[in-house]
Amino acid sequence: MDERYNPFTGKRVVTGLADPVPAAAALGLEPPRFCEQCGRRMIVQVSPDGWWAKCSRHGVIDSASLEHR
Repeated sequence: MDERYNPFTGKRVVTGLADPVPAAAALGLEPPRFCEQCGRRMIVQVSPDGWWAKCSRHGVIDSASLEHR
């Protein structure tokens, strides 16, 4: 079973249940704070031209790789 986590709340995503996204995140104003693969809190750095986030287990993602710049 492949568990997924909400990148903005850290809660486990359950198939068939609503998973609300915070308004700022829906508008693209908030970077993810939790790893989607394990639910751990990530280190997040925001800059004027984007952001990056690092999970201790799964590495780095950034706004360029997710096309959110």
